[in-house]
Amino acid sequence: MPDTPRPIGSDAPQLAQPRYTPIKRRSFFMYAGATAGATALVLAGCSKDSDTTPASTNTTISLGTGDVGVLNYAYALEQLEAAFYAQVKGLTSTPLSPAEVTYFTQVAAHEAIHRDFLRAAINRDAPGKLLQDLTPNFSGIDFTKRTMAAGDSKLGILDAAKAFEDLGVAAYNGAGKLIKSPAYLVIAGQIVSVEARHAAYVRNLITPGSFAADDQVDATTGLDKALTPSTVIAIMGAFITQKLDASTVGH
Repeated sequence: MPDTPRPIGSDAPQLAQPRYTPIKRRSFFMYAGATAGATALVLAGCSKDSDTTPASTNTTISLGTGDVGVLNYAYALEQLEAAFYAQVKGLTSTPLSPAEVTYFTQVAAHEAIHRDFLRAAINRDAPGKLLQDLTPNFSGIDFTKRTMAAGDSKLGILDAAKAFEDLGVAAYNGAGKLIKSPAYLVIAGQIVSVEARHAAYVRNLITPGSFAADDQVDATTGLDKALTPSTVIAIMGAFITQKLDASTVGH
């Protein structure tokens, strides 16, 4: 497999490497290959022949269509998760235990790798079409608390981590059917399996034994929850300043 994902069967010329490549792509594959999964990262297209550039109308930013649109959808998710874990990692005073701090430090590294990998891939394959940097809005999270107590209006650190990880897994699962490139499907499975490991661990920190609870895994089918891009972006809206439009993703 090449060091960066390219649609299988594509005869497009090799694009120039982006000037900013935050991680070595081979390093990412070594990491992701150790935790390969079976579900998928989003990749979609309105047109079989072209991708549209993300555009902003007033205050709404369209994620676009085609491969670029769905990669930007994934990039938006990873930006949010990476920003959250970076803030947790940077706390000078934390309610987390030493073991939990170690865990979140590892997760912060994972999410930064996912974010930077997607950014480098989009810059390489579609220069000028990368979604802008998003501004997180974590005003609904109390970083001084491990979990929220009865009567609290804000999420604790573990509550927020659970929400972000569950959302990420459901997002990838729901968009799996949109994938057109086998190469991206492989990458998708590797990334989402890591997100699922995160979700299972943080769920057990809050409620032991809840790693595969019925609110996420269907007891009849044994399959994890799946959400559409528009639903995921609507949920994300509470945690980012910009307004994103995913209505064309997958069409």
